[in-house]
Amino acid sequence: MSDQAAENEVLAVLRASPARRAFGVVTMAILGILLIFVALNSPPENILALLFLVMTGAGALWLADRMRRATGHALELTRTELRSSSGERLALVDDIVAVERGTFAFKPSSGFTLKLKTPAARRWQPGLWWRLGAKLGVGGMTSRGQAKAMADSISAMYYQEYRSRP
Repeated sequence: MSDQAAENEVLAVLRASPARRAFGVVTMAILGILLIFVALNSPPENILALLFLVMTGAGALWLADRMRRATGHALELTRTELRSSSGERLALVDDIVAVERGTFAFKPSSGFTLKLKTPAARRWQPGLWWRLGAKLGVGGMTSRGQAKAMADSISAMYYQEYRSRP
């Protein structure tokens, strides 16, 4: 296998669990529909309350669609990077400082957090990953087993790199 093919070999894949994905998207969509339904069928006398219900309902519907689109992708770990199946690079493996996945770590549900050397722009793909500066949270609607396997792979790669330094 060539060096290029070895670098692009996918070592671990993290996908949204179909059951969690369906539950999250449907729940958010139902919330949005209910809020708009309440606003239209028994509108409050206060115009601000009416606007609040409609805007919150529209926001919930928008978030449901955003979550549906985001969780349609998977995360792929190669020897050089963590990327989305859409082709977006989330982090370079060389940029990872630590993997946090403890009980009290600030991390997504069923996931882990990566500490990075260099901060990047804030970004969020609901149910799959988020980035705030030098922290990258991975997980949410993902399978706990796949997330653990990916975190273990990243930890092993980091440990191997750390040991190989002079």
